[in-house]
Amino acid sequence: MRELLILLLACLSVTHVGARTWRYRSGAGASLQTVINGTAAGDTVLVEGTVSEGSIRVDRPLVLLGGADAVIDGGGEDDALLITADHVTVKGFTIRGSRRSNLDDMSGIKVNECRGVVIEDNFLDKCFFAIYLSGVKDARVQGNTVLGEPGAEDFMANGIHLWKCSNATIRNNRIENHRDGIYFEFVTDSHIIGNTSLHNLRYGLHFMFSHRDAYEDNHFEDNGAGVAVMFSKEIAMRRNHFLANRGASAYGLLLKEINDGEIIGNTFQDNTTGIMIDGCNRINVRDNEFRLNGWALRLFANAIDCDFRGNTFAGNTFDVSTNGSLIPNTMNGNYWDRYAGYDLDRDGHGDVPHRPLGFFTLLVEMQPYAMVFSRSLFVSLLDRAERLIPSLTPESMKDDRPLMRPPDRKRQAVAMVKTRPIPYSSFAIFHSPFFAQAGAWSIEECSMMNEDRRTSERSLGLEHSCIFPLGGSYQDHG
Repeated sequence: MRELLILLLACLSVTHVGARTWRYRSGAGASLQTVINGTAAGDTVLVEGTVSEGSIRVDRPLVLLGGADAVIDGGGEDDALLITADHVTVKGFTIRGSRRSNLDDMSGIKVNECRGVVIEDNFLDKCFFAIYLSGVKDARVQGNTVLGEPGAEDFMANGIHLWKCSNATIRNNRIENHRDGIYFEFVTDSHIIGNTSLHNLRYGLHFMFSHRDAYEDNHFEDNGAGVAVMFSKEIAMRRNHFLANRGASAYGLLLKEINDGEIIGNTFQDNTTGIMIDGCNRINVRDNEFRLNGWALRLFANAIDCDFRGNTFAGNTFDVSTNGSLIPNTMNGNYWDRYAGYDLDRDGHGDVPHRPLGFFTLLVEMQPYAMVFSRSLFVSLLDRAERLIPSLTPESMKDDRPLMRPPDRKRQAVAMVKTRPIPYSSFAIFHSPFFAQAGAWSIEECSMMNEDRRTSERSLGLEHSCIFPLGGSYQDHG
């Protein structure tokens, strides 16, 4: 009997016996705040209509469910919805009307010092901060749509903002037109999965001092400065897309002073800089795609023990750039669309090293205005000479076993590079490893021949140069 009583008390401690469901319709009686104040822990409140009572406060475990037309409008007074209790669920609302205040961090939904909160399937419309979590553990923020108001930075704060949280899951949210789409500071052991962050004024994702977090299958596009990851350790970024983040200070991904990180299986495309690594240690960059970027990889000399393997570099203006010697870092087994070597033993790796860092890349790193000469004939010749007889580039900046084909891709050359129009009166100089002798094939066919390596005499790269008159478009192999 005593054991049965102990079991019954244990069940009562973790469940809410006799939990009720309350139905609230705006304008039909008491205020929503009055209804919440009358509930018991574990009750459910089903809300219909537009609630315009100023800030709503939830101070007990509760489930708030929004009907098809449920709106909570804060009226510009304070936070539209403030949660201060454990195990609160908010689902299915349109939330708007938080006060704009840089001093008080007013939000559409603010959660303070609690655990087990679920914020799911809500629409947050032009709130200052949309979702703000402070000192929260075990939260789940999932399936929300967060839309800010395009304009000056002073009128919009962050979309999803976490400060000093742990074990959070941020999944399948869409954030647009805020200052930072997702912002983390002092957030640990959390997962950010399947989110889309677009058109934000500053960063699509910005986090600092946040350790042991995983970022997977997210989409970051057209944000003012891309994605910034700073002063953190033991991070993992897998299968994310960093697209179209352009500007003088914009990056697909900026890594600053990160220790022990994994950057695996991501796509960096159409960014001013695909990835910049500054002051980082032990970063594993593997199986990523860098396509059509200005700089694919900017690796600063203060980075140590970073390893680059299995990555694809195609169609970038500069594949790699640095500001010094890079002895502590390694590159091995990457695909470079500019590689002009050969594979006589047919093991899938080039028999001679590839040096992705050219003379002009170093010059632009020291003198950015030199970019105006990027398409000049003289610069192209200097770049080629530096690759053949390195004198200025760091000795360690080479890939000793470059891949002959992109990893896990069909053998194709045309899809690997970007084409652009050239006047019919133009001439371009190509070395014979890239193209066969004049008149034998079209430009595109010659590219494919080089990719397939069907004839070794056209792959050795020690024969004469050919001058081709070009029309229409050409394949840019550097």
